[in-house]
Amino acid sequence: MRPLDPRLLRYARATATHLGVLVALGAVTAGLVIAQAWLLSGAIAGAFHGGAWSGLGGTVLLLALVIAGRVLVAWLGEAAAYRASASVKSQLRRRLLDHALRLGPRWLARGRTGEIAALATRGVDALDGYFAKYLPQLVLAVIVPVAILAVVLPTDLLAGITIMVTLPLIPLFMALIGMATQARTRRRWRALAALSHHFLDVVSGLPTLKVFGRAKAQADSIRRITDEYRRATLGTLKLAFVSSLALELLATLSVALVAVGIGLRLVGGDLSLRTALLVLILAPEAYLPLRMVGTHFHASADGLAAAEEVFTVLETPAPERGVRRDVPRPVRVEVAGVTVRHPERPEPAPYGAALTLTAGRVTALAGPSGTGKSTLVDVLLGFAVPDEGQVTVHGAAEAVPLGDLDPDAWRALVAWVPQEPRPLPGTVAGAIRLGAPDASDDAVRRAADAAALDDLPLDAVLTEDGHGVSAGQRRRIALARAFLRADAGAPILLLDEPTAGLDAATEARVLASLRGYADTGHLVLLVAHRPSVLTAADEVVALEPTPEPVPEPEAIRA
Repeated sequence: MRPLDPRLLRYARATATHLGVLVALGAVTAGLVIAQAWLLSGAIAGAFHGGAWSGLGGTVLLLALVIAGRVLVAWLGEAAAYRASASVKSQLRRRLLDHALRLGPRWLARGRTGEIAALATRGVDALDGYFAKYLPQLVLAVIVPVAILAVVLPTDLLAGITIMVTLPLIPLFMALIGMATQARTRRRWRALAALSHHFLDVVSGLPTLKVFGRAKAQADSIRRITDEYRRATLGTLKLAFVSSLALELLATLSVALVAVGIGLRLVGGDLSLRTALLVLILAPEAYLPLRMVGTHFHASADGLAAAEEVFTVLETPAPERGVRRDVPRPVRVEVAGVTVRHPERPEPAPYGAALTLTAGRVTALAGPSGTGKSTLVDVLLGFAVPDEGQVTVHGAAEAVPLGDLDPDAWRALVAWVPQEPRPLPGTVAGAIRLGAPDASDDAVRRAADAAALDDLPLDAVLTEDGHGVSAGQRRRIALARAFLRADAGAPILLLDEPTAGLDAATEARVLASLRGYADTGHLVLLVAHRPSVLTAADEVVALEPTPEPVPEPEAIRA
């Protein structure tokens, strides 16, 4: 766990500005510390040697100004730290979410949703302790001791050498403690990520768990993971308390060594009182920033561990993106020999898929489960990159490979219904209007009518994941959203099981609406199993399972 990860400078530019401010404030702080020690030692020595208090008025006034300056610099440093922390957290969250979107829903579907949610919220928030407490002390721990040694060494060589020898002991112990803390903090963070993801899954599937009597078993599992997180947290706290004690003891003994040397030489007459006081006041100030670094290290450990997890996500290679934004309006989309391999599956799916979407025609994609129908839709959406084959978009005057197009510009032409639609919380009209945010109320109503959404008022309130409405209603809300997008100008409709959960009469109305969109020049692709949907299509393309490899014949021996 590095004190300052260079990736922070790369992924959050506010960090560099904050470092510059901290260095400037650290230099001012070091100057004020030395000025305070110089004035205080002079005042005390002058008073001790019988100087009149009236003659010390100017020194006392300057000392008060120096102390006020230190308070002001400390306030400015804290304010700058929290402002920088807010900027860095905002930049990291934006980069994390943008990159997660670039990685696509298939990457998120591999158990990453809960982890990303924990990282983007509590994980990134933990950086407050790093920027507000740890990093300012880290800068001071570099600047202040060097400045103090620059003053002490010419003033009192022996005390300067003592400070030089004992100062590195504190970073050494901090490094040893940090190595022990790193493993504990990572284990604690992993426990929290597992708890977040598991709890999210349990809450999402609670109705199903209750039906099958598995809710109590999941409660036991959450209890076990929570107990692991509790033990990891307590272990980290114990280590923090022990390490703070060790660092305080080491710093105290180091200052005591300096004080003993000064006292002996002061009694022997080898050192003046003012010099002795100056060194004695500066010695604790040299160790203080290092002690505070050790104290605040544990407060920043969670933030650093979460930042490492964020960097791991940001450094995950995303699919290559095209850059062309002038997408030709498609009249035909050709899929030629598309094969997609999956790291978690031994066989590719789809394998050698080939089909053509044509304006004015409804194409149905059929085949057994596991043959890659939904994956092929992901390829058409730009969420997955084929390992073999190519998708070509044919406009009125030119043909462009899909991989050359900017994914956002391409998706602006697509209306999509996923296999398991989950409307966002809000009203039904709001969920439909996501397809075209500027659409009028009449347009939303027409899209709802096209999706046969007669049994659900448009002002009905939807909860998280659309709970409170049936699966068929959730699907028709998604269909209405896609129809509204098509009405707004999207020429392509990609619908994954659009009539699942619908009765025969409602299905017939939806299929009639789809036929109407095809007749107006839209390209329509349906992923379907129902015979009624396959019958309504102009063309049915069946994906076949991946053929098993033919064993090679044994070599003929001579």
